[in-house]
Amino acid sequence: MERRDIEIMDTTLRDGEQTSGVSFSASEKLTLAKLLLDELKVNRIEVASARVSEGELAAVQQITEWASSKGYLERVEVLTFVDKGVSLDWMKKSGAKVQNLLTKGSINHLTHQLKKTPQQHFEEIKNTIALAAEQGIATNVYLEDWSNGMRNSKDYVFQFLDFLSTQPIKRVLLPDTLGVLTHTETFAFVSEIAQAYPKLHLDFHGHNDYDLSVSNVMEAIKAGCHGLHLTVNGMGERAGNAPMASVIAVINDFMPNIKVSVNESSLYKVSKLVSAFTGFGIPANKPIVGENVFTQTAGIHADGDSKKNLYFNDLMPERFGRKRKYALGKTSGKANIQKNLQELGLTLNDDELKKVTARIIELGDKKEKVTKEDLPYIISDVLDSDTFQQKVFVKSYVLTHSKGLKPSTTLALEINGERIEAHAQGDGQYDAFMNALRKVYESKNMELPILVDYAVRIPPGSNSDALCETIITWKSGDTEFISRGLDSDQTVSAIKATEKMLNII
Repeated sequence: MERRDIEIMDTTLRDGEQTSGVSFSASEKLTLAKLLLDELKVNRIEVASARVSEGELAAVQQITEWASSKGYLERVEVLTFVDKGVSLDWMKKSGAKVQNLLTKGSINHLTHQLKKTPQQHFEEIKNTIALAAEQGIATNVYLEDWSNGMRNSKDYVFQFLDFLSTQPIKRVLLPDTLGVLTHTETFAFVSEIAQAYPKLHLDFHGHNDYDLSVSNVMEAIKAGCHGLHLTVNGMGERAGNAPMASVIAVINDFMPNIKVSVNESSLYKVSKLVSAFTGFGIPANKPIVGENVFTQTAGIHADGDSKKNLYFNDLMPERFGRKRKYALGKTSGKANIQKNLQELGLTLNDDELKKVTARIIELGDKKEKVTKEDLPYIISDVLDSDTFQQKVFVKSYVLTHSKGLKPSTTLALEINGERIEAHAQGDGQYDAFMNALRKVYESKNMELPILVDYAVRIPPGSNSDALCETIITWKSGDTEFISRGLDSDQTVSAIKATEKMLNII
């Protein structure tokens, strides 16, 4: 079967910028325009709405200057309006050569918003197209609210398309402006137009209000459309537009007769950059580009991956410039931990592996996020605990820290089965804990070693929720020794290191 090319037009810089609270600077727009055309290799980009602002004009001027030097000028598009040439004057200043002219695709919009007859509207559109052609500007035409037009005023839509068939335009752009189409309607509506007007180039522009944009895109392609409008991370007004990464993956995996130019391996990089520029976070479970979508959490999945890749589908992370991860937490099995150990170049025997697994599950039960970088610390903590038999337990404690009051600790300790409580203040929470501990030991006529060094570290590259390792050096007589504690809370990790010391002595 001969493969059919589908044009991909990215409208992140125009429609995506209509996401609430999002505005790109001129330099960000230029950076993204370069990335979209040069690296992601989309066919076209829609970069702005005409007449918006001076800043927008400057941004488009920079983009068209760069695009011109690369021979890409015909691939840069601007949204314009039927406004007696005002938008076209703006276009001329911007250096752009392709206008996407916004017109009314439903009788509802035409009569209530413009208060015009179809004939009046068509006449003004005809004049705008002619004026653009005189100025060397090519025209694509948006039929705003086209989906509702097909539902409620189909005769008007076909009257409009009859008129457009006589005009020197490049493309007809069919937007589901309010994101209301189902996949069956998308197929029916696009099919009807594609069959009735075989010479028209049709683009489908899907919104995602019902989370149906990707399925609607698939049906529009099957129905015979020639181009798609997508945005990075599905950005756009309300629930956004059809998302670039998901659509490209779906076409590549489920539509073998369709060919797109987009470079899959750059999707993740571009997604991260758009997120950084906009401050608009990517949901962790967003397909293809989300943080968690290539992370196996369940141990049984990691085990299956080791045995013939039983839990893999065609969405291999390497396709998108990513790597599969194996999460560490309460559902981790030994297989998950083995995968992470392999990446770190570490090996443990079966007994050690069991103990490390148990410790990770215990941390996971406390809702702590355990990372690959935490593993060496956990191993050190667990194997360190094997060097003594526990007879001293810190059973409970209350740490208080209030502005204007000295930190204090109430402590309950169990020594050889006997429970002893004490309360003390200190210069900090840990100092208060140590003062309370001293009271307990003095009451038993026992001495504590002297603390000579206290170091805290977190795994390199970690966040504020990382596990924290406290390493304390103690001196007892002439002997120095070290104990370590591990927790996501710094004071608690110091208390755990201290509990180990109490058992070592």
